[in-house]
Amino acid sequence: MVLLLFMLATGIAIVRLRDLFAVVMLTGIFSLLGAAIYVVMDAVDVAFTEAAVGAGVSTVLMLGTLALTTSKEKIPSVSFSWAGMLLVVVTGGVLIYGTLDMPAYGDKDAPINQHVVPRYLEKSGEEIDLPNVVTSVLASYRGYDTLGETFVIFTAAIGVLAIIGRRRRKKYASSDVGGKNGSDKPAKEGLS
Repeated sequence: MVLLLFMLATGIAIVRLRDLFAVVMLTGIFSLLGAAIYVVMDAVDVAFTEAAVGAGVSTVLMLGTLALTTSKEKIPSVSFSWAGMLLVVVTGGVLIYGTLDMPAYGDKDAPINQHVVPRYLEKSGEEIDLPNVVTSVLASYRGYDTLGETFVIFTAAIGVLAIIGRRRRKKYASSDVGGKNGSDKPAKEGLS
């Protein structure tokens, strides 16, 4: 419960702040708090992924993006939108309604604990031939899911690198228009 309250406070701070550097740092903290909650819920593999991707890779990518842009958010001139607020409230209500018939956390009679979990525990050793059940689930039973997560991370990294590379090329091209230094390379600053 305490971790959820910290996450709530961090989320409110993220929404309220205008300094993007502070927002990036707080999103990293938010991801670490999420990872801690996954550990409390005995989902250590998910916690590890959240810590590595959410707090690690995402924070580095956002800091790299901030290095190319400004660290202050522009305040929008648009006034409060009641239609947008209504859409958010309705969507939130539908999502909460969808969770009302879910079984309680850790319920031994939940559908997931009736056929999937016992099958993984009993049959993974002979079907997959791996001694660790978590590894057999992640590497084989949920292999496509793991591959998809890897593909998403890879695509995000390639997108950020493409944006960074394009900005640098534009910077060099604009600093040496017409080849003032007599070569195709950009002129060194401070030597002219």
